[in-house]
Amino acid sequence: MHYYIDVLKKYVVFSGRARRQEYWMFFLFNLAALIIVAILDSVIGTSPLLYALYALATFLPNLGLTVRRLHDSGKSGWWILVALIPLVGGIWLLVLLATEGQPNPNEYGPSPKAVHA
Repeated sequence: MHYYIDVLKKYVVFSGRARRQEYWMFFLFNLAALIIVAILDSVIGTSPLLYALYALATFLPNLGLTVRRLHDSGKSGWWILVALIPLVGGIWLLVLLATEGQPNPNEYGPSPKAVHA
């Protein structure tokens, strides 16, 4: 749960690097929260109001985390736009996000693995 809270605390931080574990744990918690909010939204009959509010509230933290994750593999945050390429863009971004980061410091900062080890 601390992965989720830590990302929210870095609300609009686009500098630095993020580990794979931090990214995927936030993704998992965020997906679970989105499902719960969508179910709650449909049960109380406000669909899609709560879902849209939650998605909007977590958009910038998710964007910042994705940029930091790309930084960990030595890529610019602008690589997130590769997802806009039809058919293969989303797969390409998924591969970039799942790839292990550079073990040594790069232009975006020290390795987050070294900091947490």
